[in-house]
Amino acid sequence: MTLTIRLFATLALLNGVSTCCATSAFSDSYAGAGGVGTCDTHYAITGVMPDTGTAHPVFVYLVGTSEAHDNAQALAAITRMAQSGFVAASVQYRSEVFGTCAEIARKAACIFKPSASDSAISKLCARGDCDKGIVVGGFSQGAIAAILARNTDKRVKAVYGMGALNSYASYNLASCMNNRKHVLPSNSLRIVNGEKDQFAGSNAATVRASSQAVSGKKCAANASVCLNSNGSGWLMVRNAQVRDKSADHCYQRATKDCLGDQNALDTNWRSSGANWALPANLKWLKSFVSP
Repeated sequence: MTLTIRLFATLALLNGVSTCCATSAFSDSYAGAGGVGTCDTHYAITGVMPDTGTAHPVFVYLVGTSEAHDNAQALAAITRMAQSGFVAASVQYRSEVFGTCAEIARKAACIFKPSASDSAISKLCARGDCDKGIVVGGFSQGAIAAILARNTDKRVKAVYGMGALNSYASYNLASCMNNRKHVLPSNSLRIVNGEKDQFAGSNAATVRASSQAVSGKKCAANASVCLNSNGSGWLMVRNAQVRDKSADHCYQRATKDCLGDQNALDTNWRSSGANWALPANLKWLKSFVSP
């Protein structure tokens, strides 16, 4: 694990990512939602943090359904954020089961419960300074949980969600994902969805409609960039922007669909300067915390 994180650190330096300091990997565990309504199961935390003694804000990353919490996408995000001065961690949860708004909210509550000493956020705040702010990133089911994080912990300042929709196959999540159906302010949310997202109808018009509903930001009928002055809102990745020319639900991957290798990343997403790519969105998150 440490070697993998060091590899991503080297790649980040080669791609011109600014660094605050040397970093080290860490691991921990927390009490998460394994059963119905209870935080009764231990799950892993994989993290990277600056070596400096200065207290740092916290970044939490949540993977998508049935994904390994320490996959390449998660490691890329937490490594970059640690290099930017965060205690950064990818948190495992019961991702193999999707669910209703209430079911995913229970998972988020166990992760972000500040009053529980064995919650993931309490473990991470003990390593950093959550009074400086918590920011969260997530993909698919992880994006839903990320958006719901502020329902439990008001220290959550902003969320970057990929594949963040209000419906997934047979699950209609409008009651918790649509703007004003959760407590996260619309000006603290930035979502990035692919124009060919199969869970939103596989076409730009339906992806755009879902993005508008979740973010609360509406733009022109053909818009692919729809941001407020502070960078919140939504972005739609076009097919031509990704290396495999298919901006589907898993546009961050080098494979043609979500069933491929979750550790094969699209190089444009990982390291390009595009507004939809990882570096730009993590930089946006950083603007919400105290130095």
